[in-house]
This record gives sequence, C-alpha cells and structure tokens, in this order.
Amino acid sequence: MTTLTPPAAGPDAGSPARDGRAPRWVRGIYVANLVAQGAIILTGGIVRLTGSGLGCPTWPQCTEGSFVPVAGQVEGFHKFIEFGNRTLTFVLGLLAIAAVVAALVDARRRRSAGLPRRPVLTRLALVPILGTVAQAVLGGITVLTGLSPLVVGAHFLVSMVIVLLCTVLVQRAGDPGDEPVVDLVRREIRLGVHAVTGVMAAVVVVGVLVTASGPHAGDADTPRLGLDPATVAWLHADLVFLAIGLLVGLIVAMRTTAAPDGPRHAAVVVLLLMLAQGGVGYLQYFTGLPWLLVAVHLLGSVLVWWATVRLMLSTRSRGYEAVTAVAAAV
Repeated sequence: MTTLTPPAAGPDAGSPARDGRAPRWVRGIYVANLVAQGAIILTGGIVRLTGSGLGCPTWPQCTEGSFVPVAGQVEGFHKFIEFGNRTLTFVLGLLAIAAVVAALVDARRRRSAGLPRRPVLTRLALVPILGTVAQAVLGGITVLTGLSPLVVGAHFLVSMVIVLLCTVLVQRAGDPGDEPVVDLVRREIRLGVHAVTGVMAAVVVVGVLVTASGPHAGDADTPRLGLDPATVAWLHADLVFLAIGLLVGLIVAMRTTAAPDGPRHAAVVVLLLMLAQGGVGYLQYFTGLPWLLVAVHLLGSVLVWWATVRLMLSTRSRGYEAVTAVAAAV
C-alpha cells in the first residue's frame, strides 16, 4: 500500500494553476452549496416540527393571489415559517446557478492552461441546480397531496442524496486530478467503510419512517404512516449500534495497519458525531420528543451523513502521482 502526500517540489507545484485543483473561489461556491443544502433540510424540518407545512396553502404562490404572506391569513405565524423555507429555496437556486457558472469558468481556465480536462467536476456542479428543481417539484407535490408522509420522506431523502453528491463535488474539486486513483487503506478496510456507509443509509431511511409514524410528522391533521413508532424507533437505534460497532472495529484496524491520518481522523469524527447523535436520540425519546431536541437530532443526522461520506472519500487519493511527476520535471 502506498501513502501519498501532495507534492511540494518546483515553483507553484502545489497551486491550482499547476496541479489541476479548482481555484479557491470556485471551491468556496461549492462549499456554500453544500452548507445551503444542509440548511434547507433543517428549515424544512422546522416547518414540519411546528406544523407549518401548509402555512402557505398554495404553490408556487403562498396564498391565492400573492407569492408572499398577507395579513389576515388563517395560517397565522405558520405562514412565515413556510415562506422562509421557500425563500431559502430561492437562495439555493442562486447558489446552484453560481456553481454551474464557476464550473464552466474553471473548465475554460483548465483548457487555457493546458491542464487535463476534468468533466466530472462540471457534471457534479450540475447536481445543486438539478436537485433544487427536483425539490421544488416535490415541494409542490407535498402541498398538493396534503403532506403525504411518503412524499415528505422522499423530500428528505432526495436532500440527503444531494448532500452526498455536493460533498463529493467539494472533495473532488480539491483533488489535483482524477487519475491515478490510489487506495490509502487496505481493501478490507475499504469494504468496511462501504459497509458503514450502507448501514448509515439504512439509518437515514428508517429515521424517515420513525418521523412519518410519530407525532412530528406534521400537525394534528397530517396523515401518519401507520407503523408502530416505538418498534421503528428501536430498529433505528439497533442500526445505529451496528454502525458504531463497525466504526470501532475500523478504527482499530486502521491503527494496526498504520493507515494514514486522514482516514483515521475521519473515522473518529464519524464515531464522535454518532455517539452525540445517539445521546440526543435517547434524550428526545425519554423526554417525549420536544420539537427543539428533534430539530437538533435532524441537524445531527445531516452532519453524521456528511462525515460518513467524507470518511468514504478519505480512503483514496486522486491525481497526486501525476502532480509529483509535473513537479519533478520543473
């Protein structure tokens, strides 16, 4: 197994102009998209937790004849919560457009500098705008179906897929190239990391079922999924315990095989976030699911998922051997 580090030899050998990384301002736009996608999940959850899903009873307008809340709406303060969530969707759209423009500018810079093309970055940069369009459509369907728990759950799951792909975009934009791809850990550890990622995906899905079956699926008139909340919650917890056990085993395996610091640190971050998330989960369960704790748990689920994806990405490096060759030739 070969452990690689970014090259330092030669003038500007480690700069984006020499090694093919996206410029810092481009990566900043990609990071902003990732953060905004996480924020929309949280605000969407607050909409649900406060029973404000129909605060704007029509779509795309907030109320009949107006795109913004108006005085006298029977929805009260709920209209502002739902309208705020819709407004953030507009911000997401602007950031998504900025990501596409940034990717195109970066691709043009790459061609002018004679650097290898990286079409994967352009394709990944399309994810925020395509995801925002898909979410806007799902948002409309959510309203039109009276907050169907399955549609609301799909809304959340699509957001988590977008978070995954935006995390990949940020990571790949910071890599100096796409080839060669070098494993930084043993094959068995990579398989273990993929297993943890799969279990965490199951945790997310079952978490959606827990919410859809419990008191925070929406207001009193919102339909529930019909599953027993306690049973689904315990299944959710069991999957978390499985993921924690796998993570502890991976951390031990990484230490005994002298894996690089990057994957080991990423695994520890996931473990700490999962332990904190589990603590919040049990606290909300035994305190009757206060909505503030549920919101914290929702934020935690986004952070754990993001950290899990980062762990998966940290087990490989891309492009460093090619950059080393360029640096040595300078």
